[in-house]
Amino acid sequence: MKKAFKIILIVVIGVIFIGTFVFLAIKSQPKEAVYEIVSADLGDVENTTVATGKVSPRDEILIKPQISGIISEVLKEAGDFVKTGDIIATVKVVPDVAQLNSSESRVTVAQISLTQVRAEYNRQKELFAKGVIAKEEMDKSEADFKKAQEELQNAKDNLDIVKTGISQKTAQYSNTQIRSTITGMILDVPVKAGNSVIQANTFNDGTTIATIANMNDMIFIGKIDETEVGRVHTGMPIKLSVGAIDGQKFDATLEYIAPKGVEENGAILFEIKAAARIPDTVVVRAGYSANAAIVLAKAEKVLTIPESTITFSNDSTFVYLLKDSTDNKQVFDKLPVKIGLSDGIKVEVKSGLKKGDRIRGNEVLDKSKQKTEKK
Repeated sequence: MKKAFKIILIVVIGVIFIGTFVFLAIKSQPKEAVYEIVSADLGDVENTTVATGKVSPRDEILIKPQISGIISEVLKEAGDFVKTGDIIATVKVVPDVAQLNSSESRVTVAQISLTQVRAEYNRQKELFAKGVIAKEEMDKSEADFKKAQEELQNAKDNLDIVKTGISQKTAQYSNTQIRSTITGMILDVPVKAGNSVIQANTFNDGTTIATIANMNDMIFIGKIDETEVGRVHTGMPIKLSVGAIDGQKFDATLEYIAPKGVEENGAILFEIKAAARIPDTVVVRAGYSANAAIVLAKAEKVLTIPESTITFSNDSTFVYLLKDSTDNKQVFDKLPVKIGLSDGIKVEVKSGLKKGDRIRGNEVLDKSKQKTEKK
């Protein structure tokens, strides 16, 4: 019994030893790599850079009062469309005590003067009717009377302006009515009824009543790195992608590159501006974040291959051209090529290949997967 057990043990050990030897021998055999096959084909290659920024109206106009006072009524709000001359708000004038006293005194003096001149005019009129005085004296008396009337009216108008900022003659030109100076959309109305406002003058910018912009004239404002600013120039086409509007891109034209850069986080950036062409059917609000794709170089209808198929050796570039293929083996020839423009995915082939040539792509790691051909 012991003898039989020993024989079985020796046989088991021998089988394990032989199996291990066979397994290691199989594992040590070189593996036959299988690669994807890619075809050279015609296509377009673009080299682009992306600038981040925002979309804003070209001009934002600040509406300021020409008279100091208190806002009595706000007639418009942010988002309203206004035309040139539309009233946005009205201002109630707070009269200066000294000016008010002087204006009232002027009215009183004008009334006294008019009473005296009227009496003189009536006497001259009676004497002229009797033929006592000449027509020249009568005309002079009549002119003095009209002057006195005009002076009284002017004094009253001045008093009204001091009190309310408006008179009957100048109602349509009143500074108390804050009007829009352009046609556009109101972006902001930072004041409310009851707020005190200061007029624009030499020493003060004045209180902003409203901000208005023409939303049909939008521009992209962004920044570009110094390593790429030398490759762009005004007039270049741009594709805008607005973050708040999915699935749409808008055409734009680069029209400004800042002559001086600013440092941000250790990098020198230059401001750029581009005129955006946005359809009337699309609502774009001021301040939307956007990305601008600037086409630095473009090659159309050229022979292209995936950049991953290129092998670099010193200053030379090579591809592996498929020479023969069977179910078990792929045979390639190493072929030098001259490449051109690249977009990071596709690369232009200037010489060395022709349309339809099949070259080696990425290795297929899943051996159960059949070899495929990219066209």
